[in-house]
Amino acid sequence: MSNIKNKKISFFIPKITKEDKRKMLEIFNSTILTNGPNTEKFEKAFEKYTKSKYATAVSNATSALHLSLEALDIGKNDEVIVPNMTFLATANSVLMAGATPILADVDLNDHNISIDSIKNNLTKKTKAIIPVHLAGKACKMNDIMKIAKKNNLFIIEDCAHAIGTKYKKQHVGTFGDAACFSFYPTKNITTLEGGMIISKSKKISEITKITRNHGMNRTLKQRYTSGYPWDYDIEKPGYNYRMDEIRAVLGLNQLKRIRKINSERQKSFKYYCQQLSKINGIDVPDTNDLNDNACHLFRISIDETEFGMNRNQVFTKLSEKNISTSVHYKPLSLFTIFKKKSKSYSSLENSLKIYDETLSLPFYTGISKNNQNIVIDALKSLKN
Repeated sequence: MSNIKNKKISFFIPKITKEDKRKMLEIFNSTILTNGPNTEKFEKAFEKYTKSKYATAVSNATSALHLSLEALDIGKNDEVIVPNMTFLATANSVLMAGATPILADVDLNDHNISIDSIKNNLTKKTKAIIPVHLAGKACKMNDIMKIAKKNNLFIIEDCAHAIGTKYKKQHVGTFGDAACFSFYPTKNITTLEGGMIISKSKKISEITKITRNHGMNRTLKQRYTSGYPWDYDIEKPGYNYRMDEIRAVLGLNQLKRIRKINSERQKSFKYYCQQLSKINGIDVPDTNDLNDNACHLFRISIDETEFGMNRNQVFTKLSEKNISTSVHYKPLSLFTIFKKKSKSYSSLENSLKIYDETLSLPFYTGISKNNQNIVIDALKSLKN
């Protein structure tokens, strides 16, 4: 395939266009630089794209999760079920709200939260479930909604990887009480740092729009449009979780091309699958319903017996060939803080097994077939 040797292959390269930069520079001519008209436009565009009723732009996905939990009055003495295999922010937000994360195992086939494990972790203190659509693959939302309805639980969808992901032709995030998206630089679209809350609840929307802005009941625009600008009230504590106008206009501009972005990623994802599935000892993700998968990450599983090397050895060998890889994720149960602050009422063996075997390959919008071939050839050479 590729005859280029020792070329550095980055794990991720952000894609910010000249048009993105031009739009961002225009903001400096504005008198409102945060929580202004472009933030509102971004929210409206996101509502339209996801077909959600309400959207609240915030500083990042962690703050989105935190505000969502607080808007649902989840706090001390409450338990919230989260998958053991997720980025630590999912569980950190539960701690920030004063509640206890309950770690559920994941399925071996799609690495998303296990329905059986959710059931095994239910207690009288359970208040909510946070399913994570890992790597852009949708969780089994019908089953999760049945559990939530039967047990009177809230659902907060963690959609950090899942802009463009659909479940039964409906955008993820529109099933639960609230959902949280990330626009970190590695995500399918970026605002550098940033997040979004979507909800079908007007109450959640109103609360999060206030609590993201210190709890103030009037925005900057409202305060300087009528009445005295200092005349506002605070009914409950809030935070400085606003999104600024530069990031909002970047997100708005990138959102316009999200379908093209995800289409490119799906093609690159499919190519990896086609080529790597030929290598004994490497398992690739399934390509079923690929058009409904945001394809945020490309993760392979390495069978040490079949391949002849374990995951860590493959990581090291690829690094020696200037190919950057990573692991998504170290299970929460292995971190000191969650050993102390979380609980689990069931086995976590699947997530621990997946952690030992999986490796995330270089994957991003616009990755060239040549760069993919370098990665593919390197893995083939290790097998030989």
